[in-house]
Amino acid sequence: MLEELLVAGVAAGTAGLVYLAAAARVVKQYERGVVFRLGRVMSVPRTPGFTLIVPIVDRLRKVNMQIVTMPVPAQEGITRDNVTVRVDAVVYFKVVNAPDAVIQVEDYRFAVSQMAQTSLRSIIGKSDLDDLLSNREKLNQGLELMIDSPAIGWGVQIDRVEIKDVSLPETMKRSMARQAEADRERRARVINADAELQASKKLAQAAEVMSEQPAALQLRLLQTVVAVAAEKNSTLVLPFPVELLRFLERAQVPPVPPSSTQPGPAAVEQAPHPPHQDPQSDEHKSFERQSNTPDTPDAPEEKDEERDEERDEPQDIE
Repeated sequence: MLEELLVAGVAAGTAGLVYLAAAARVVKQYERGVVFRLGRVMSVPRTPGFTLIVPIVDRLRKVNMQIVTMPVPAQEGITRDNVTVRVDAVVYFKVVNAPDAVIQVEDYRFAVSQMAQTSLRSIIGKSDLDDLLSNREKLNQGLELMIDSPAIGWGVQIDRVEIKDVSLPETMKRSMARQAEADRERRARVINADAELQASKKLAQAAEVMSEQPAALQLRLLQTVVAVAAEKNSTLVLPFPVELLRFLERAQVPPVPPSSTQPGPAAVEQAPHPPHQDPQSDEHKSFERQSNTPDTPDAPEEKDEERDEERDEPQDIE
């Protein structure tokens, strides 16, 4: 009798251990357990920790409640301004309702991935190239709303969506580089023109000041000469003022001493004649003689004119 009770106790203990091993479940802190009892879902999910289910009757499915980072494959599309681009993004989402994530959709990860791809292509077609490159924050918000609206019914919440990269064709990259270079050149020219305007105003003021003092212009000229002469690989052409030349000519002429008496004829006779006469002086004297003589060829012409006039006068008839 005792042996039968002992065997029955051992059998019951073994059965209990087997039941406990089959019914015991451990739910981790970042998970929730959805229990299906005879195919029907229990309304309250199992919390983290140790829990028991009915073997064969219940089936426990664990759902991860952590934030999932899902990269969206690169999508190629045409923007609103007819530019072909290739855009990829990343989606951050998490499950907020474990029963809906299990019941409402077969695979919520795959569903979110497909929705993100279609929404990304839609955003590309509605946006301009400039918006994709510079106004990404607004596009991220619009993309998040487009993905989050159907995902709420799946028990999934979209935390954020980020556009990672925008790939452009090589021709478009070169065009944008030329545009940026032209813009920088335009700004450089505007700055140079503004600098020239300010310099011209200062030069006009300096010219007004120098016009009052002519010596200031000469000093400025000498300063320029000194600045240019510092470089030995240049040729300097210095303008020489005419007033300085006239001053030097007057300085070279010797002053004539005043004389009280005029030289007499005797002194003129005693003056020695130069041994050599300049032929140019003789030519000059002969030219003066010719200029002093009256023009003789004109006289016969005048006489001929007088004779013609006498002939033309009518004779008196006696």
